[in-house]
Formats: sequence, structure tokens, C-alpha cells
Amino acid sequence: MAPFQTIVTNREENEDGEHSMIDLQILSDHENWAENTTAITGNTSERSESLQGIDQWPQDGKFSKVSWLHYFTKSLSLIIFVAACTSPFIMVVLPKLGLLSDNTAIYTVQQKLMHTSCNVECKGCLLSIAFKIPLLGIGYWIVFYKSREDVTPRLSLFRNGVIFFTFLCLSAYWLFYIVQITELSKTVTLGNLTDYKSLVNYAVMFIDTLLAIHYIAVLLMEIRHLKAIYYVKVVRSPDGISHSFSMGQLTVQQAAVQILEKYYTEFPIYNPYLERIPLSKTQKKAQPNNFKFYRVDDTNNVNSEEYRPPGIEGNQAILAAQARRRDSSHNERFYEEHEYERRVRKRKARLITAVEEAFSHVQRIHTESVSGLTTNSLDSLEAAQSIFPSMARALQKYLRITRQQPQHAVENILKRLAQCLSQDTSPKVFLEPYFNPKPVLSDEKEKLLNIQQWALICDGELPSRPLRSGCEFQLRQGEIALLCSFYQLPCFHLSEQIALPKYDKFLLKLNSEICP
Repeated sequence: MAPFQTIVTNREENEDGEHSMIDLQILSDHENWAENTTAITGNTSERSESLQGIDQWPQDGKFSKVSWLHYFTKSLSLIIFVAACTSPFIMVVLPKLGLLSDNTAIYTVQQKLMHTSCNVECKGCLLSIAFKIPLLGIGYWIVFYKSREDVTPRLSLFRNGVIFFTFLCLSAYWLFYIVQITELSKTVTLGNLTDYKSLVNYAVMFIDTLLAIHYIAVLLMEIRHLKAIYYVKVVRSPDGISHSFSMGQLTVQQAAVQILEKYYTEFPIYNPYLERIPLSKTQKKAQPNNFKFYRVDDTNNVNSEEYRPPGIEGNQAILAAQARRRDSSHNERFYEEHEYERRVRKRKARLITAVEEAFSHVQRIHTESVSGLTTNSLDSLEAAQSIFPSMARALQKYLRITRQQPQHAVENILKRLAQCLSQDTSPKVFLEPYFNPKPVLSDEKEKLLNIQQWALICDGELPSRPLRSGCEFQLRQGEIALLCSFYQLPCFHLSEQIALPKYDKFLLKLNSEICP
């Protein structure tokens, strides 16, 4: 029977004398204790939310809307950056193709040669353009697209600001470029022909401006938050495990993303089956029955001496007994935790002994066939399958008492055992994920999910606002909630003190006790 399983049976007798039975099963009656069913109501569950706040929780439509906006801005920014990186090359190529003016027929041969001529300085500028354009493209790709993109409820202010200034710079430079080329036909009639060198210098200045914008983007998006300004305390509900991290100046949604990165790499795996300590067989037998049975259908045969309704004195006695039981509940909890820890240590010791003995068998077979491979030699997977039955019972009992059965499948255990055997590791390396269940990302179920959906709940704070001291918000995924509180780090004032050698002398007191 699954743990925490409760079945209540209510038998009623009809007028015809037939009995009708109603079964209320809170948890499923499967043999696998890992499979359970959770029922959440809005009125009686202490861990559920009110029905009035259902519309405030993010629904599937909102998630899809945020994702659509995220991918739209990403595609738009890609188009802008590609246009910005290729524009200087187009600016220096178009005059060579003669596609910018319809009045080129009025040019003389000498004017055309003067217009398209390029001296040493011009060629140096072209060479500079040839090197700057690939470097600029690589820089934009690393900062904006190579890094992992997280979907946030609000747009990033700095990212979209850089995209806007890049688009503004691109539009302004192309506008002045087109105006400069259209004025070319007018300058021909006046004898002032714009040469090709000025257009190349114009393209070089455009690239320098894009590099300056990229430098500001690196400062705002990659370097600005590296200096620690706040420390955040993260408490996980319902098990109460907490960690603290230092953090720089970020927005609320960016801080939430960094906290989730820390959570998946530093927090232990949440095990909901350990919320209640499993009882041993002797404790289950010694556990008193908390149900009271009343015989209500045979009230005529009740003797007045046997049945007396409790009066004021009876109620006071019942209240006193309940108070004594409530006061002694901490004692029971202490002994239950102590007994559970003793059982875990006992199972752990048995598991270590079984695994060490199994590993020793593999080492003996390996040392006996040093000269070469024999006909009875096995590979790592076959050896793991051979020695696994000798440790399977001890491992199963340890995983059962620590409630880690849903986290480790038999196939994954065999793969890890084969890997440890092939790499010639110690038995404790094989047992490390079972004795130290962290981080969260080491769980097989978490590895299968490439996208983790969390709800950001910040009361009174916009996700796009920067952090401040005293800021609090909550990250929720199902029954797991991360409560995050931010506090500003103090300023440290250091003063130098010189250690004088003449004060580095001591006196030994032999009679240091004071007599009364």
C-alpha cells in the first residue's frame, strides 16, 4: 500500500435491509508508492490558492503570447544587425557599379576616373572595413544570439535599447548617404565632383559608430551586473531549504533567471515523499487508533450507567488530555526522527558493504587476466549486469527508505555502474548520487525537459524594474515555490594598522589563578 494512503468506508443500511458501501480513497491504491494523486481545493486545502485569484495566474495563452513576442523581437533584431553589418560593404560597392545616379553620361572620362580612383589611404580604409565587418558580426552574434535566451514576461530594456539605437544609426547613415549621392549630379554641373575616397571614409565612420554601440551593449548587458551589489536569500517551500547568493545590478526578471540557474545547479532535489517521516513496522503496530466508534442505531439498549454524556467536568478532562498530548507531540517527533536517522545509517552501511564487496569481485577477475583477454572476459556493461544482483537488494532498501525510487531507474543505475567500472573508480563514486541527491538538474526527469516554465509573482514590483534593497518576489512551479528576498551589501571601510615589533613580547604567568 502506498504511504499516506487513507481509505474511509461508510456503510449504510437501506429500508430493505441491504447494505450500501461507499469508499473514499484519497490516494491511489497502486503497489508503486511513487505514484500518487494530489487533490487541490480552493476552500479546504491549506496549500491551494483562492478561487478569486485564478485569473491572475499565467495561462497557456499568455505563455504563448510571450513566446511569440520574444521570437518576433529576436527575428527583428537579427534583420537589423544583418543590415547594419552589410551596409558598409554595400556603401563602398554601389559607386563602383554606377547604379546610384542617372546623370553619369554627362561625366567625362577624366571625371569618371577621378570619381572612382582610390589612393593608398583609401585602400587602407577598405582593408579596415574588410576586417571590421567580420569582427562586428561575430561580436553581435556572441552578445545577442550565441548566449542562451530565456523567455521573460517583459522585454529587456538594455537589449531593446541597443537594437533601437542600432536601427536609428542605420537609418540616419543611409539617409545621409542617399542624400549625398543624389546631390552628386548637382555638384557635377558646378565642377565639385564628390570623389570615392569620401564615401569610403563615410563607411568607415559608420562601422566605428556600430562598434561604439556594441561596446555600450557589452558594458550594459555583460559587465554591469558582475559587480556584487545585493545578496539574495532563496527559501524553497515546502521543505524550507535555503541558500544565499551575491548578485549585481539587474532587473527583477533577470534576477529571477539567475536565481533559477543557481537553483538548478546548487539546490538538492526536492523529494515530496520525505515531508512525512516513514514509520517502521513496530511503530505502525504501536501507533494508537485515533478513530472513535459510536453505536448510534441501538440507543434503546444503552445502560445509563455505561453511557453518560460528558458534563463540564468531563469536557475539562478531555481538554486536559488533549493539552497533555499536544505538549508531548514534540517528544514523539524527536524519537521518530531519531529512529528514522538510525534506520537510514543502518541501510547506508549495508549498502556500502555490499557495493565494496561487489567491486572487489570485479577487481579480482581483472587482476587474474593481466597477460591478456580470456574467453570468460566481460565488457563493462556485462560486468555491471553480473555484479548488480549482489547489491540490488541493499540498494533497493536504501532507496526505499530515503524515498528516491522515482528518481533512479534500473537502466540508469546499470549505466552508471558500467561507467564506474570502465573508468576504474571507487565504490563511493558509484554511490555518490544516492548519498548526495543534488543538484536538481541531476534528476533524470529534469534532464528530459529542455524548457522549464516558472511563474514570477512580484507584488508591487514590475519585472522590468531594477532591483532594490528589500525587494521580494516568488517563483512558483507546481507545488514548489522559491521565496526570494534581496538586501543591499554594506560598504566596507578599511583602515591600515601597522604592527609594531616592540609590542611582540609576552610574559608567561605561572600562577594565574586568583585565590579567594
